[in-house]
Amino acid sequence: MTAGNNGASTPEDDDPFGYLYADGQAAGATPPNGGGGYGYPGRSSSYQQVRPVGERQYGQHGAGQQAPPQNAHYAAPETLPGGQQRRQQYADDGRGGGRGPNTRGLLIGAVAVVAAVVIGIGVAMLTNNGEDDPNSGGNQAGSSAGSGADGGQEQPNDKPDQNAGAEVKLPKEDAKALTFTSGLSTAKEVPGAQADGGTYVAGFNTVGAKVSWTFSMKKAGDYKLRVRYGIPGEDADATLVVNGKPNTQPLGMKNFINSPKGDWEKGWQSTWAPVSLHKGTNVVEITCGESNKCDANLDQVWLEKG
Repeated sequence: MTAGNNGASTPEDDDPFGYLYADGQAAGATPPNGGGGYGYPGRSSSYQQVRPVGERQYGQHGAGQQAPPQNAHYAAPETLPGGQQRRQQYADDGRGGGRGPNTRGLLIGAVAVVAAVVIGIGVAMLTNNGEDDPNSGGNQAGSSAGSGADGGQEQPNDKPDQNAGAEVKLPKEDAKALTFTSGLSTAKEVPGAQADGGTYVAGFNTVGAKVSWTFSMKKAGDYKLRVRYGIPGEDADATLVVNGKPNTQPLGMKNFINSPKGDWEKGWQSTWAPVSLHKGTNVVEITCGESNKCDANLDQVWLEKG
């Protein structure tokens, strides 16, 4: 069967290249430059109206123009409802060849984000500087004091101040080391004295007997004068003179522990009296006056805070 005598009227029955074959030429097929387009003579169907690409515009009906075929699947956007507005929208957002996106705003935002990240990294590096490395010149363990070379400040002293909070040592002396008048002497026959070697001052039971203690004070104030003594189970007392001024109350050397009468060894005990001292050299005197009962041995003297 040839393309010219099959009686078909559909595009698939036509051979657009029939003019290249002998049977097509016999049926009258002509090339496109011969007029009438491809195909066979006598075929005037709309699908034989061949046009160059882009020449035909649907939706524009004028003289000598035909409507698009009924089975066409494509329609220009501007021919659809709202097509012109959609085309303008594409042009506005950059897809239709119009004004492009706001690249300046995007660029500024990106630069701001990068700057924030860089600043955050810098702050973190500065904050951690010197904290992990114990040999660095930065802050150590949260302290604001650096080394003398790097930080411009003195290195803090790790060793505690041994003098800070320590009590000032107040004077203390054995009675045998004091100055005493004639008639008094040192002895150690009675056991129990706490002075070095168990030596104490004896013979105090004489009117006019006196023991003097000279010492220096770093701070003036009120203190307690402590005296350790020994008695034979009976109360005793003496006159106390501080820096040339007698105290109004005598130095009581009573039998506070109720030791047996006549027992010197069990009669060791201590007493105290208030004294006002000044800074520098002070002199304390323990004397036996006419009104005093002075039958006692003197062991030690020392000061305590008043």
